[in-house]
Order: sequence, then structure tokens, then C-alpha cells
Amino acid sequence: MNSAWWTILLRFVRFGIVGASGLIIDFGITWLCKEKLKWNKYLSNSLGFVTAATNNYTWNRLWTFESQSGEIVREYTTFVLIALVGLGLNNLIIWLLHEKLHLHFYLSKLIAIGCVMVWNFSMNYVFTFRM
Repeated sequence: MNSAWWTILLRFVRFGIVGASGLIIDFGITWLCKEKLKWNKYLSNSLGFVTAATNNYTWNRLWTFESQSGEIVREYTTFVLIALVGLGLNNLIIWLLHEKLHLHFYLSKLIAIGCVMVWNFSMNYVFTFRM
């Protein structure tokens, strides 16, 4: 495996670690809003997802991709747009697994997060941080 592939692999591992922190934020906010505040499960899921995405942008810019770009507004906007598409995919996957296949809500959410992680890394690698 050449050094370019190792660099991509390292970035993916870092992206996963950042994503794990986002997972805690995402699940925490979703749980708080859904279970304690009794908000709609999809609104709760969306709020958790967007909060985690903002956290993830910051850490991915600084640590995963080590961006030196002065185009922070462009990066953040692109990151958020990718995250919003990811949010749509996330809610779609949850809806299919939970509502149609009757999997537990949080198991469905965990599966959705795994699928969306691949989408988010790929799109951010190519478009946001232009690697």
C-alpha cells in the first residue's frame, strides 16, 4: 500500500473518531429531545444530527483534514450542505428500517449513521477539503 492510501486511511480513521464524538452529541441531543422533552422523533433526530455536524466540521477542519484554507465560509457551507443531504439519507434510512421493517428506532439510527458516514467522508474528501 503506497503512502497516498495510508494518508486516506489515516484521514478516514480520524474522520471516524471525530464522528464518534458527533455520535455521542447526536444521540445525546436526540435522546434528550425525544425522550425527555417529548418532541417529534424526526425533529429530535434532525436537531441531534445538525448539532453533531457543526461539531464535526470544526474537528475535521482542524484535525482530520488539517485545512489551511482561508475559505472557511465555503468549507463550512459545503460541509453543511453535504451534512444536510446526509440528514435526508439518515432520516430516510431510519424511516425505512424503523417504520417499514420495524427495527428498534435507535438500532435503525445506528445503521443510518454508519451508511451516512461513508457518504459524508467521500463527499467532504472530494469537495469540502479538496484532497
